[in-house]
Amino acid sequence: MTLSSLSRRLPLLIGLSAIALMPALPAAAQPSAASAAPAPLSSLVAKVDIPYEEFTLKNGLRVIVHTDRKAPVVAVSVWYHVGSRYEPAGKTGFAHLFEHLMFYGSENADGPFFGRLEDIGATDWNGTTWFDRTNYFETVPTGALDRALFLESDRMGHLLGAVTQVKLDTQRGVVQNEKRMGENEPYGLVEYAQLAALMPEGHPYRHSTIGSMADLNAASLADVQMWFKTHYGPNNAVLVLAGDIDAATAKAKVEKWFGNIPAGPAPQDVDASVPTLAKDAEVMMHDNVAATRLYRNWVVPGVNSADLPQLDLALAVFGGLGSSRLDNALVRDEKVAVGVKASVQPFEKLSLAEITVDVKPGVDPVAVGKRLDQLLADYLTNGPSADEVQRAATRQLSGTIGGLEKVGGFTGKAVTLAEGAVYSDDPAKYKKDLAIYAAATPQSVAAAARKWLGRPVLRLTVAPGERSAADNALAGNVKAEGATHQPAHFRDPAASAPAAATPPTPTRIAEPPIEPVKDLDFPDVEHATLKNGIPVVFARRDAVPTVRVSVAFDAGNAADDKAKLGTAGLTAALLDEGTTTRSSIEIAEEQERLGAAISAANSMDSTTVGLFALKPNLDASLGLLADVIRNPAFRPEEVERLRGQVLTRIAAEKTEPMAIAQRMLPPLLYGQAHPYGIPFTGSGTESGVKAVTRADLTAFHDAWMRPDNATIFVAGDTTLAEMMPLLEKRFGDWKAPAAQKGTKLFRMDRMMRPSRIVLIDKPQSPQSLILAGVLTNKAGTDNPVTLLTANEVLGGSTTSRLTMDLRETKGWAYGAGTALPGVKETIPLLVYAPVQTDKTGESIIAARQDVKDYLTTKGTTQAERDQTINSQILSLPGSFETSSELLGAMMRNHLIGRPDDYYETLPKTYRAMTPADMDKAARESINPDNLIWVVVGDVKQVRPQLDAVGLPVEMGTLAD
Repeated sequence: MTLSSLSRRLPLLIGLSAIALMPALPAAAQPSAASAAPAPLSSLVAKVDIPYEEFTLKNGLRVIVHTDRKAPVVAVSVWYHVGSRYEPAGKTGFAHLFEHLMFYGSENADGPFFGRLEDIGATDWNGTTWFDRTNYFETVPTGALDRALFLESDRMGHLLGAVTQVKLDTQRGVVQNEKRMGENEPYGLVEYAQLAALMPEGHPYRHSTIGSMADLNAASLADVQMWFKTHYGPNNAVLVLAGDIDAATAKAKVEKWFGNIPAGPAPQDVDASVPTLAKDAEVMMHDNVAATRLYRNWVVPGVNSADLPQLDLALAVFGGLGSSRLDNALVRDEKVAVGVKASVQPFEKLSLAEITVDVKPGVDPVAVGKRLDQLLADYLTNGPSADEVQRAATRQLSGTIGGLEKVGGFTGKAVTLAEGAVYSDDPAKYKKDLAIYAAATPQSVAAAARKWLGRPVLRLTVAPGERSAADNALAGNVKAEGATHQPAHFRDPAASAPAAATPPTPTRIAEPPIEPVKDLDFPDVEHATLKNGIPVVFARRDAVPTVRVSVAFDAGNAADDKAKLGTAGLTAALLDEGTTTRSSIEIAEEQERLGAAISAANSMDSTTVGLFALKPNLDASLGLLADVIRNPAFRPEEVERLRGQVLTRIAAEKTEPMAIAQRMLPPLLYGQAHPYGIPFTGSGTESGVKAVTRADLTAFHDAWMRPDNATIFVAGDTTLAEMMPLLEKRFGDWKAPAAQKGTKLFRMDRMMRPSRIVLIDKPQSPQSLILAGVLTNKAGTDNPVTLLTANEVLGGSTTSRLTMDLRETKGWAYGAGTALPGVKETIPLLVYAPVQTDKTGESIIAARQDVKDYLTTKGTTQAERDQTINSQILSLPGSFETSSELLGAMMRNHLIGRPDDYYETLPKTYRAMTPADMDKAARESINPDNLIWVVVGDVKQVRPQLDAVGLPVEMGTLAD
């Protein structure tokens, strides 16, 4: 439901990084004798503290300030207490549409807001809309704080003079493409059906935040003006500043920039009761999905109910933990499901409780549904154990502590304080919630579960098949016979729009300059070596009491067995499914007790096993990590269970537009012989996964996951002196096996790869997914920083040529751009655009022209160079705020052979770069005439458009 309008860098999830196979875990077991006593929950709660001061301006703006000097950055977070539940009938989707308009200029700062954010090096910036609120946030260098406050105040107080019909029409198209993109995914219509079934007519939470096409089409400039005047006054907002700032400085700055904005009308709440179904409801849907998914849904109380944390724990025990009841019963023991989940999605006035079960293909969904209901009934009768409650609470506390390492973003300190203030009138609400989690008992958790999950339930099933007209109509897209719900119209769509008021005379306010921003001071990186030769790379980050460890092996998907593609992924997925001394359930439960998280994944070039640990539990957590890495059992029953999950995942990928393209494009670019010429998803092929034996898995582990092929990276609240004895204890006696160490052979075949369009049919697609690629002449080890910088101009940033053309000028796509994935060997240029179906051909033509123009006659302008360089330099201090970001940078430097101080040297490199340098790097590396285009869409609608493109068109299929 989070509807993010923008992100600073194109979220091009091309799968060249980690895959995330989520292995399920088996039935409960007694704690391992090797487990150390974890830190008590009370001590964890005591470590969670966000000191703050607050004040309120005369116009009603509430300001909350938290000081954190660990980095020279400040998080700015503005929350308006208005969301989609405030929308009148016929205005569905308007809160989110308005959020988009807030990014397109105000009276004293016209033009794209995100371009101005990039100018000042903003990181972690976005805007989101939910039922209850709309928020806008960014983290900026301390020297750019006045500029950020100016920008936020100008759109709060001086927006309407800059809103035009052209902007409204463009953003309407962008939002409608965002809606199509969501609905084009498997299970993409479920939310509409859930809300329609769970909420009575007229309920404020009944309609989706994204809205209906008809209502979006009906939105007028008069609507924009009224929404702004009604809901966007300072007295309906909370501003949080967190980071390199103190209350006295904040008060002076906020008063300067926001003090002259007049208050709006007194906010009027829209109340919403928690509805209960009169009786159990059954809904059947069909979709292009690989596995039947069973849903169980209830409406439960909102964030201010003391029952909600208890209910959250109840659902975690039942289906959220790695050792959950559902995992144990349905996935591991009975093997009738390939995935389960249970969680609460919290909102202000109510929340949504959800349980899902993905039925194993070939198993009767009806029987699994009955078994699910039986397990739930038994759970409600008998409740959880004390150990289960403690593990669930520890996981919650651990996650909260880890999230607070950031000052901004989606999980940091600013959002935590703002959410408490907006929803609960208490910035410290998080403390009350954590206290409830820590004090929970089996009795209190069981009572909340019985009270709320014992009520009538919505049983919704999505089975493989064609989407019905009625289901499409629920999304507000089409009218259809049999559709029981239609969007209400605020006004007749056929009637002329009401006249907009004359915009106010602009108030002229000068944009403040950027104060000097110091170049990045990258944390000191230290090196050591274990007695068996494993290198250790360390950097300190002490903002929160956590430590991250990553053991990296020179393997990855590029090391996969070409005859049995998927061996690498299956090996990684099985690491935490049992060792020679621990069962998978013991591994899962021990992680939960320690508040630790272990994950294994493959990027294209590396296999990594990562650990997130609470500092008090570090030694025991490292013991678990070492056992998982060194002693995987690969038990036959676990191999077969995980094989089934991976095969289902591959089948699911063949229903997902991006995954389809990710599977099709790589062999076309690299050829079958090259290590990168495999599905970018990392899951392998159906035939390969079916053919893998236990002996293959053991052989892969012995060849690649061994001490003479490993490097250990550490970042967090510790020292190298503290870490070395702990690492020696767990890894120092690890000896390489007798098997030969693995090697990769990077070679390209001599096959011609002519530019063409490969069209893959996805019937009923409301959108087409375009993914094109061409190999550059650069490898990651070349460290082509000038080429990477040029790509920011072409398609790598939100103000890039391609993004501005397809999204902002034409309105045909929600997001579009280019990427140069960070692989070690030959780098591909990838062009990405999910576009509305009727503009598929024109979008390819436009994208080809944009790329060609940039690489020939319309190279980098001085303004583009300056904005890109400013953005790159100023964003560096905010790019390594957390131990996770620091760890990633250290690993990247190691992978491609860069020095430890590489990021500190970047500003000098950037400042020396000229537009001519950027053009030269791009033109020498990229041949646009060789781009191969993969299009995933409805062939009946798309094929007739492609003749005009002027490229050969062939049909593609994903046989394997």
